[in-house]
Amino acid sequence: MNFLNKLERKFGRFAIPNLMYYIVVLYIAGFLIRMINPNFYLKYLCLAPGAVIHEFQVWRVVTFLLWPPVDSGSTLTLLIFNFFMIYLYYSLGNTLERVWGTFRFNLYFLIGILGTILASFLLYALTGTNYLLTTQYLNASLFMAFAVTFPDMQFYLYGILPIKAKWLGLFDGAIFLLNFLVGSWATRLEILVSMANFLLFFAISRNYKNIYPKAMKQKRATKGKIKPMSAQKVHHRCAVCGRTENDGEDLEFRYCSKCEGGLEYCQDHLYTHKHVTKTTATGMETEVPKKL
Repeated sequence: MNFLNKLERKFGRFAIPNLMYYIVVLYIAGFLIRMINPNFYLKYLCLAPGAVIHEFQVWRVVTFLLWPPVDSGSTLTLLIFNFFMIYLYYSLGNTLERVWGTFRFNLYFLIGILGTILASFLLYALTGTNYLLTTQYLNASLFMAFAVTFPDMQFYLYGILPIKAKWLGLFDGAIFLLNFLVGSWATRLEILVSMANFLLFFAISRNYKNIYPKAMKQKRATKGKIKPMSAQKVHHRCAVCGRTENDGEDLEFRYCSKCEGGLEYCQDHLYTHKHVTKTTATGMETEVPKKL
């Protein structure tokens, strides 16, 4: 059992489902504020450690997330590009949440937020200046995580040119590396700390390759070719992924008190599955768990 599994077992119940929905609401609100009064964000909402420390404006550690993905250009440009970028990040985040699970995606995004806050306060402590750190690197880390998880997914650049996610991710990574090498020490610190979620998450997630779509497909194909041994008795089986105690000595199983029918789940799906109720007499059925 790796470190992330232990964290999920302990804190998984606090994870927020559909996290990107709330992030998108913040982006849309920030876009409206940007259109109505461009200076309001800079005066009262941006991440300014000096205002947080000396004026106790603690809300800034949250409201800085209101910064929209695209912040410059004409009104029409802002409207069009923000619409597409917000929709893109919403789709990427939802896909990662379905593949990783709610808790792991929440953790990844939270580390990105904390990294941005930490970078801002470190820069203020070292220089005494409030550097304007927005959601730029947070969004970039989201796309890079998607590119690592789905390297062969195709995007259509300008709606015409097909290009795989891994090449776009490498391009973004090359830009960040170049900025890190030629930029000031403040820029280097900003990039390094703000991208901590991408660097740390894949470092501590030792089995992250198992969530690749190809790896999942190969696992299902291999599982289908193996005939079950009649001599092996199964006492526990996950209602989502179908794994039993014979699939690993470190697997643990628990029953869910909110599901009817005595359904049992492994530690990876105990907090991320959808609750199931019995089919009623009228034939209506509520939530059914989806296999990952």
